[in-house]
Amino acid sequence: MGARTWNEGRATKRIDAKIDGLPLKDIEIKEYVRDTDLGNLPRHVAYRVHGVHLYADILNLGDMLRVTDVEGETCHRRTLRFLNLHYRAVHRILQQVDALFVDFHNQRLHSVVTKPYDSESKRVHKAVALGQLIIDVLARTGEDADHPAAKMRIGIDTGQALAVNNGRRGHREPLFLGEPANHAAKRSGGGKVGGIFLTNKARRVIGLADAENENTTPLTPEEVKTSQDPANLGLSADQIVKEWKDDLENNPIGIFEFSGHTPPYRTLDIEALSVKNSRRQDAATVYADIDGFTAYVSSNIATDANAKHVVRTLDILRTELDAVLHEDFAGRKVRYIGDCVHGLLVEGTAQTTDAEETISNMTLCAAGMRSSFNLALMRLKAKGTDATSLGLAIGYEYGPMTVTRLGMKGELVRCSVSRGVVAAENEQKRSTGTETVIGQAAYNAATEPVRNIFGSNRKRANLDYPTAVEELSAKGDKAAKASKAMDSAGLLKPAAAVAPPLSFPNRRTGPATPDGFA
Repeated sequence: MGARTWNEGRATKRIDAKIDGLPLKDIEIKEYVRDTDLGNLPRHVAYRVHGVHLYADILNLGDMLRVTDVEGETCHRRTLRFLNLHYRAVHRILQQVDALFVDFHNQRLHSVVTKPYDSESKRVHKAVALGQLIIDVLARTGEDADHPAAKMRIGIDTGQALAVNNGRRGHREPLFLGEPANHAAKRSGGGKVGGIFLTNKARRVIGLADAENENTTPLTPEEVKTSQDPANLGLSADQIVKEWKDDLENNPIGIFEFSGHTPPYRTLDIEALSVKNSRRQDAATVYADIDGFTAYVSSNIATDANAKHVVRTLDILRTELDAVLHEDFAGRKVRYIGDCVHGLLVEGTAQTTDAEETISNMTLCAAGMRSSFNLALMRLKAKGTDATSLGLAIGYEYGPMTVTRLGMKGELVRCSVSRGVVAAENEQKRSTGTETVIGQAAYNAATEPVRNIFGSNRKRANLDYPTAVEELSAKGDKAAKASKAMDSAGLLKPAAAVAPPLSFPNRRTGPATPDGFA
């Protein structure tokens, strides 16, 4: 058993060090100009960018994950290949139309159109043409019944956002903060009907009438054609599909090969993963999303002085959530998704996961995240940055999980996809900024103390670490009792009496077996 704990003193030192390492005077807010490289931004630099944001959702990912009754290796191999096929195609499109790649997260792509710099209407037209090209290409990039074509839904909005660094080491990407990214994402995730969905703001920019309901009003073929003509991408679906097929022939994807990672996930090097070196095992997955952040950005983006607080707040909150997961509870962050942290946690062995301990420690981890989040807001305010309007919405689930990297050679992206991953994100979405929600599978497999603290609706408000560890340990949860014992041991003073010397039983030395091999 791996006892995991959260400690206020340790967290305070960590948070204060991060805040002191990012003083407001050192944060730079710059204006995005022609050909600015956003791919490797320093931690203290943000760019104010006027652009058109496009989100593309693959609607039939859920169908792929349920292609078999049991969520086994066959289901996961098919789903990961399905995603890889389409990642490769979309990556090629973005490169050739000169759009910014922001993020691939499982079924969801985020890209930004910043050119032409001098015309917002031309940028919206280009984004619409790009969205239709993605739909047309991915309708033809299936291989067979096991790996069908992708059904797409596109969301588009336009406006000003802040571009900041979204990672460290080998997986740095730009992240765009603000309303256009958020609203485009909501349009792409706003229903199960395919097509291109614009916000009314984007519709007005290109002369279209407002939609009564943005989520149920896709562009008509005629409206799409009206954007395709002025955009003049100079690129056809036939051309992309041919290049995609040639690339698959020259660089075949291969068969996904899985192994279990010896717990904890903290030691997993995700940057070393590939198709032939992927991980798969029962585990817990968590989504911790900063609630109210888009409104916080919108109210502070206009001036450099206020925008600096946005950059500082996001950096401190996300890195502390990651630290709780990674340092305190030996989990692993898969990636940052905007103002959300997606991570994994497992206890047991590479072959056999201890479900109850994993779920109990994930419960304590989620509680530790909330305690650290609240503490970080207090420390930020004490040091001049008031972000107390923000909340934290947490959802987590348990089940078979995958971890790998997909995409183009040299530009692979992290991926952890499964039914449980989808469920955890959905649970997070149904929680408010004060709530933690446990998924149904995790609830069913958890200890009785865990089920008791959530109740039948599987929700709990204001579940911080002291509350969780006390309630769970009082009701007999083994992982919580071990964590509480470790907490208590850390507070004990050394004994006044000298400890007796260590003694060892008499045993014969030499090999454990006659031949000298264990």
